[in-house]
Amino acid sequence: MEPKVIKRIGVLTSGGDSPGMNAAIRAAVRTGFYYNIEMFGIYRGYEGMIHNEIKKLDSKNIAHVLERGGTFLKSARSEEFRTPEGRQKAYENLKAHGIDALVVIGGDGSLTGAHLFYKEFGIPAVGLPGTIDNDLSGTDSTIGFDTACNTAIQAIDKIRDTATSHDRLFFVEVMGRDAGFIAINAGIGSAAAAILIPEKKMPIEDLVEKLKVRTKAKKTSNIVIVAEGGKSGGAAEIASKVKKLLPYYDIKVTILGHLQRGGAPSSFDRLLASKLGVAAVEGLLHGKYDVMAGLINHKVVYTPIKKAIVDDKTVDEDDFRVAKILST
Repeated sequence: MEPKVIKRIGVLTSGGDSPGMNAAIRAAVRTGFYYNIEMFGIYRGYEGMIHNEIKKLDSKNIAHVLERGGTFLKSARSEEFRTPEGRQKAYENLKAHGIDALVVIGGDGSLTGAHLFYKEFGIPAVGLPGTIDNDLSGTDSTIGFDTACNTAIQAIDKIRDTATSHDRLFFVEVMGRDAGFIAINAGIGSAAAAILIPEKKMPIEDLVEKLKVRTKAKKTSNIVIVAEGGKSGGAAEIASKVKKLLPYYDIKVTILGHLQRGGAPSSFDRLLASKLGVAAVEGLLHGKYDVMAGLINHKVVYTPIKKAIVDDKTVDEDDFRVAKILST
């Protein structure tokens, strides 16, 4: 099939924000300018598309955004876009602006929206994996994941200072929804005593035995990393169970929460977002529609959106093995 003639491209961010989204927007817009394409910002994601919050972008809009966290296009979740009527409104607004194609930056829900929109109205779209969870296949790392891991490790390092000073046991809950990528990376990078992730269930009894061994070894601090979607429950629930079995421990719980989504993107996330922003626009110009651009083994690849959101991506077994060895 011959690529469509594309003269105007809309860019949007949707779902949870992630560090590097601004860098991806900037790269897509600058690439559009390079190829003499008019670029439009769709504010507040699909919700803004429905309510016609669409503005033409120029070089001033993307000045000094590379280093900023969050997304200057704003983001929102849209229940209305889930309905045929809502998508029809969105389509009519795009056509009114003469927008021929879309660059959609977000997680699995955002990319699902782009896929559905392409099927119903034929609007070509390239998705970019903008999520700290790192749970999309078709890319080694998602935009924002590296920064989120760095943020978590920096916070855990600070927690360790007080844990060591008071011989405390800390349970630190990190984000990741149903994926343990942040937990396993932050756990290895911060020398955690144990890491609890959705992909691997650790019985409370095993965790207690592990902590007893560390006590005998006179470890000065113990930090347990818990992924928020873990099968054994959240950090507070697990801490309560452990306290019943180890009443002599001074146990504290810290939930890092949305702290992990904010902050300036790391150098890696800036580079990743920039490469993928260029790849999104060039992909559209070469007829690559209904795909997600990702980076695998340092090479840009295009994966059908349906495959990227459906295929399971799980923590590398070797990472889990390394974490087990280093926590003994």
